[in-house]
Amino acid sequence: MSAPVVVVGIGADGWAGLADRARAAVSGADVLVGSPRQTDLVVGHHRARVEPLPVPLREGLRPLLDGLGDDVRVVVLASGDPMHHGIGRTLAELLGPDRVDVIGAPSSLSLACARLGWGLEDVDVVSAVGRPLERLAVVAHPGRRVLVLSRDALTPKAVATLLTEHGLGDSLLWVLSDLGGPAERVVEGVAASWDADPGSPLNIVAVQCLSSYDSSVGLVPGLADELYETDGQLTKQHVRAATLAALRPAPGELLWDIGGGSGSIGIEWLRAHPTCRAVTVEPRPDRVKRIRRNAERLGVPGLQVVEGLAPGALAGLSRPDAVFVGGGLTADGLVPAVLDALRPGGRLVANTVTLDSEALLFTMFRRYGGSLTRLEVSHADAVGGFTSWSPARPVTQWSVVRPEELPA
Repeated sequence: MSAPVVVVGIGADGWAGLADRARAAVSGADVLVGSPRQTDLVVGHHRARVEPLPVPLREGLRPLLDGLGDDVRVVVLASGDPMHHGIGRTLAELLGPDRVDVIGAPSSLSLACARLGWGLEDVDVVSAVGRPLERLAVVAHPGRRVLVLSRDALTPKAVATLLTEHGLGDSLLWVLSDLGGPAERVVEGVAASWDADPGSPLNIVAVQCLSSYDSSVGLVPGLADELYETDGQLTKQHVRAATLAALRPAPGELLWDIGGGSGSIGIEWLRAHPTCRAVTVEPRPDRVKRIRRNAERLGVPGLQVVEGLAPGALAGLSRPDAVFVGGGLTADGLVPAVLDALRPGGRLVANTVTLDSEALLFTMFRRYGGSLTRLEVSHADAVGGFTSWSPARPVTQWSVVRPEELPA
């Protein structure tokens, strides 16, 4: 196939909504690729052979296109804007941007904002298409506006349920279906009392987040301890905030959280940016399940949990940008193995409350450098009829940046 692939965005209004250039591409195509819903919108306006989208999509696209032969004019139909959660990006990654010609159309996001009078730049977007809806919990804060790209007709009810479970049951919902087409429909309601019947699977859910009380979880590390289900194995709030500050999460980076406990460090690393990645290693099966529940409830179901003991359980994991050791610090060879795995410039942070592990951290500090810090937190508590400070166990924290070459 030598000719570029033309990607045409098409809305629910079908042929009527296509501009002249898009119409010319469809009419002149030799092969038209798209879902049945998309190809049905242009029936009678082309003479092309119709090919369905392959399943799975990414793995099947290249073989499909390679099998069409040279000098074949191929048009791929996409819903709305092909470069927003669309097939245009996939084709550009597979073939290279110079091999793809994209003719866009308004996205469902733009159309939804046009109907509601919202500025697209002021909304958060969550996709439930092939992705977990739980991510909504990260961006749903009182006063914010969110657009949810629905997986099917049941997504609006799932959105309403999730919002209610997170204390945002007062939120206003609009389900906008078949935007731009003759069957366009808008249904309004409130999350806590949402009872609308499932409608068209082609819908987008708009949310004005509201709450009658302070339900905000917050964006910065150091979430309230009460937000976690725990058996007591939890890096506490203030120490956790200091630990994440030392780990310095950045977009796209991978964290190893060794000795996950309740999963708080990996969870809050992932909440820092939607492209952050994290693996939590935890030997106890009951804690593995608890970590997964915490991750889902706090909006980061993508947390990978490995059941096992480090350093053995680290075999085969992708090279990390940062590592936190919150448990198992005295395991034979753990710290050297972690430092060896870290990329140069990667960060290692280890916490302990025991003298045994503290002695190890001091040895590591003397050998590898970095910084050694003692974190001490006290909380006001009643002592009879008075108030006094109740100190928590001090935490010793070692933080180091891996050099290009490790000391022998």
